[in-house]
Order: sequence, then C-alpha cells, then structure tokens
Amino acid sequence: MDPGASLTAGIVVLTIVTIETGGVLMLRIVRGQKRANVLQSTFFRAGHAHAGVLVILGLVMLLLSQAAGVGEPWAGVGPTGVLVSAILMPAGFFLSVLGTDPQRPGRAIALVWLGAGVLAVGLIATGIGLISAAASAAA
Repeated sequence: MDPGASLTAGIVVLTIVTIETGGVLMLRIVRGQKRANVLQSTFFRAGHAHAGVLVILGLVMLLLSQAAGVGEPWAGVGPTGVLVSAILMPAGFFLSVLGTDPQRPGRAIALVWLGAGVLAVGLIATGIGLISAAASAAA
C-alpha cells in the first residue's frame, strides 16, 4: 500500500472511535436516559448506521484500488468519494433533526442527498478503475 493510502486508512480507522461514541448516544436514547422524539431517534439511528457502513465500504474501496493497482484519477476519486459520503450523509441525518422537538427534518437533510450523489460518483469511479486495471493487466 502506498504511503498516502496508508495514511488515509489510518486516519479513517481512528475516526471509527467517533462512530463508537455515536453508538453510546444511541444506547442512551434506547434506554431512555436521553430524550429524543421518534423522528430524532430514527434519524440518529440512520446516521449512525450510514457512518459505520460507509466508512467500512470506503476502506474496502481503498484496499481494492491499491491491490488492483488502479491508476489515477480513479484510485483517488473512488475511495475518497465513498469516504466523503461517510461524512456528508450521517451529518445530514444528525444535523437535520437538531433541536428540542423537531417535527420534520431541517434544511441539513440536503447533505444526505449530496452524500448519496458523492457516494455514487465514488462507486462508479472505483468500478471503472478496477475494470481498467484488469483490462491493462490482461493486455
């Protein structure tokens, strides 16, 4: 693995501690130790789940790209897009329901949709990069 990818992976692995902290918040809500309405509870759960899944997916994309020898720009755009979506989507879920008793999501919900778009770009770039690396290796 090249040093840049190794640095990125190390930083991302350390951020998983923040996802773990979010799990503690979820546990407190489920146990009734922290107040949250139904909308908040649902959105907090979705944000926590998306963060965990997308961080793992981003690390997998990074490893696949490195292992296959994917060249630029695909090697940078793909995994980075997936990892950026791991910030945007959960942020949209969490930030859109801040407040005492929100009845519907706020404007920050746009971050979920932006994150979904960035995720799609990252996945497409990784897929193209992997196919391109395979075609180059076969030639």
